[in-house]
Amino acid sequence: MAAQSVRRITQQPITLLRRLGVMAYDALLLAATLVCAAMLAYPFTHAQASLLYHLYLYLVTYLYFAWPWTHGGQTLGMLTWRVYLCRLDGQPVGWLETLFRFGLALVSWACLGLGFWWSLWDKEKRTWHDILSKTKLVKIE
Repeated sequence: MAAQSVRRITQQPITLLRRLGVMAYDALLLAATLVCAAMLAYPFTHAQASLLYHLYLYLVTYLYFAWPWTHGGQTLGMLTWRVYLCRLDGQPVGWLETLFRFGLALVSWACLGLGFWWSLWDKEKRTWHDILSKTKLVKIE
């Protein structure tokens, strides 16, 4: 009989260091995904970067995060670092929350990462996109 793993989702927020570990791991996987997506688009674009091509890559990037968030609450990086994404009430996130979170995370990056650094001063270790999308990242034991 195979042993089943039981994950216990805590309400304990994650540290910035853990968040950066997740981002580094997911950045490598996302880069590989984008290379594959670019290769699939090559016969249609012939290496010409257009608005449609950039929108396609943004859509692939969004789906890289949103699909696992809505189907289990974890990307592969989050799974490795034992992190779970949920709404403030602990319930799984939906597509609308993922859209807000993704867009707001881009804003957090665009401000020289200030949205992420905010977690160092927030009592609950939340980033701008955590606060505005009403979601949170918590530890899994």
